[in-house]
Amino acid sequence: MKQDNSQLEEFRTFLLEKELPEEKVASYLKGVRGFIQFLEDKNESIFSFTSGKLIEYADQLVSRDKEAAVSLVLGLWNYFPYIGKYQYLEELIDIAESASAMGNLYKRIADWHGEEIRDEIFKDIAIPPLGARPEKKPPVTREVMKRLEEKLGEEKTVELLRPCLHGRPGDDSKDKETFLELKDLDTFLTKKYQVLVKQVEKHRDEGTAMFAQLVDDEVVDYVKKVPTMGTGVREGNKIIVSKIPYQMKRLLNTKDEQMKRYYLCYCPWIRGAIKDGTEKEISSNFCYCSGGFFKLYWDKIFDQSVEVEPLKTALWGDLVCKFAIEIPEEIMKEYTQEQPPKKEL
Repeated sequence: MKQDNSQLEEFRTFLLEKELPEEKVASYLKGVRGFIQFLEDKNESIFSFTSGKLIEYADQLVSRDKEAAVSLVLGLWNYFPYIGKYQYLEELIDIAESASAMGNLYKRIADWHGEEIRDEIFKDIAIPPLGARPEKKPPVTREVMKRLEEKLGEEKTVELLRPCLHGRPGDDSKDKETFLELKDLDTFLTKKYQVLVKQVEKHRDEGTAMFAQLVDDEVVDYVKKVPTMGTGVREGNKIIVSKIPYQMKRLLNTKDEQMKRYYLCYCPWIRGAIKDGTEKEISSNFCYCSGGFFKLYWDKIFDQSVEVEPLKTALWGDLVCKFAIEIPEEIMKEYTQEQPPKKEL
């Protein structure tokens, strides 16, 4: 523990140099120390521990103290890269990815349809908090979607999901500026894809993680073969985009199609069901939330609301998650070289 204490002090200095508030730094360190002690009690180390231990600890912790679980996740999110243990970020993301989605749906139902309907939909359902085992989430999704579609119908349920339930990280303003400067949608899409390829190559060359996964030549080659990844490719008046697989290397290394779909899917609210074969019990409409991730981006770029439709998804039984973004007519006219169809006389 002496070596760990020394490294944690260096980590503390590192965080403070990033100008994080001392209170936040203290909470991060407390979270990391708790996990280190948990591992030591099981004769394991923060530098090498058995798969599943982080999920086990987080699930125990959140049952006692939800705020402590948040500190654990945020602390380790910073600590694992600091000590060069990028491989453990995958398990951390299993805990943290889209953790707020169901809570956001809970709030959106009340805002759009009233608290009475919200309470009816979520009656006797406990939303798993950040830190809970991922396996606890798909059964909640299954029941909530079933009740929503029975109460509101499929159309209104889809409308609740279209804006995405977990938002987008970062700010897309620079991309919007680039698009307006280029004045050509196809050029913009090509440049965005080229940037993605360079980013993937950089991660490979530097040995750093991309979306919490280490990158090698096989991953780079895969990205180079799928130009719809990232921002997408225009086909007529639609942009066709494929999601980058959640665990790309694992997907490439398995021949089991069910596990390929599991490694493809990002959504913790359904991916466990893909793994255990119960995904058909979850409404296929839930993937409109995933389409909403792209909708938020293109709403910003085009400065107006766009329609996004799922084409293929892991939940539906496909080995790719692909979506179509409808390009507004005025964008087609001003930012593409394609001529509108001639009207018949």
